[in-house]
Amino acid sequence: MASQSTPNHTQTVAGWAAHDSSGKIVPFIFKRRENGVNDVTIKVMYCGICHTDLHHVRNDWGITMYPVVPGHEITGVITKVGSNVKKFKIGNRVGVGCLAASCLECEFCKNSQENYCDQIQFTYNGIFWDGSITYGGYSNMLVADHRYVVHMPDNLPMDAAAPLLCAGITVFSPMKDCQLLDSPGKKVGIVGLGGLGHVAVKMAKAFGHHVTVISTSPSKEIEAKQRLGVNCFILSTNDEQMQRGKRTLDVILDTVSAQHSLGPILELLKVNGTLAVVGAPDRPMDLPSFPLIFGKRAVKGSMTGSMKETQEMMDVCGKLNITCDIELIKPDQINEALDRLARSDVRYRFVIDIAGNSKL
Repeated sequence: MASQSTPNHTQTVAGWAAHDSSGKIVPFIFKRRENGVNDVTIKVMYCGICHTDLHHVRNDWGITMYPVVPGHEITGVITKVGSNVKKFKIGNRVGVGCLAASCLECEFCKNSQENYCDQIQFTYNGIFWDGSITYGGYSNMLVADHRYVVHMPDNLPMDAAAPLLCAGITVFSPMKDCQLLDSPGKKVGIVGLGGLGHVAVKMAKAFGHHVTVISTSPSKEIEAKQRLGVNCFILSTNDEQMQRGKRTLDVILDTVSAQHSLGPILELLKVNGTLAVVGAPDRPMDLPSFPLIFGKRAVKGSMTGSMKETQEMMDVCGKLNITCDIELIKPDQINEALDRLARSDVRYRFVIDIAGNSKL
């Protein structure tokens, strides 16, 4: 049975939590564990707001354990290091994403795919090895097992890089899986131009691909072409544009978290094309058989990425200077930001200035 804390939880921490399905975030004082031999203690500087946070605070998926302290796009500075930890030291700039623990013994853990471990536990609303409920990055400090922490490239700003810990790795992993990292010149479609989508566009462009954004919002065309430099824009509610786009794309990443049909999107793929689904609607998506059968197309899902992949993603972003377009907010603006996120009113990711470093 999970508990909020164990006898080892002796450190008092200030954070922000939701206590019921209203999703309202309020200040919350709680306990974290002492820094163990495999742990690092991190002063949280910034934390991105992910759509998953919204689902959890409102219990959209029916799995929330209240009180819930969200946040899995965390950047900060190490203040304490356990005796078994060799790759980190005090003062290192680091990031923590979605993963807090896994079994370490299964085929996936041993093959650097621990994000698919049956016993995976998340940075918040999970159950850690000691039986306690995990609390996330909407807080001023975090204790994390070093195996689930990554180094931050020195050239990346900690605020604009924070969403890479979830949004970044979520789109990087399927791109790597679809051989998009080292084979430029493919035609890549990105469905949705939000927190995930805009990062996917930046990565696909940096990897040398022809990029098409597919969106239900006409207003996104100017942003996509002028701000992000995409090659094409398809308004998915325009039948003529969708018809012209048929069989033109090699790979499509679907980042949309609202319920929608996959049929029209599949028609945009070439024969043998792949649709990678990374958005997480809370209701089933329509998947007609004919676009699959008549195009020999594949639909696959992808969940974040492994820690090895996450470090690789951060290093690539450092090399190519890829960051997220963010709106920096203060902790007392979290509720307003969540409401705006529910209306898709953000360009493109909210990041909380946890440590109060912003000049706003």
